[in-house]
Amino acid sequence: MRLTKDRPTTSITMRIPVDVLEDLRQVAPIKGMSGYQSLIKYYVGQGLRKDLADIKRKDFTERTKFVLQKYNVSPKAIEEILDTV
Repeated sequence: MRLTKDRPTTSITMRIPVDVLEDLRQVAPIKGMSGYQSLIKYYVGQGLRKDLADIKRKDFTERTKFVLQKYNVSPKAIEEILDTV
């Protein structure tokens, strides 16, 4: 669904410092974006994907730790296992 260009959208209002907006306008064409709004959406998307991946990784780690503890795996072994993930 994320790669579909015709996804439903909504308008929002944000307050952004003037100097930040000027920087966005300057950077957008350098990054190949049509304008600052596209660049903002790009940055939000990148940050969101990173945060979602971090959350999934943390959830996986917590579930793995729980299962290993359930099977009486030593805390040291659990730590070693999770360090490799």
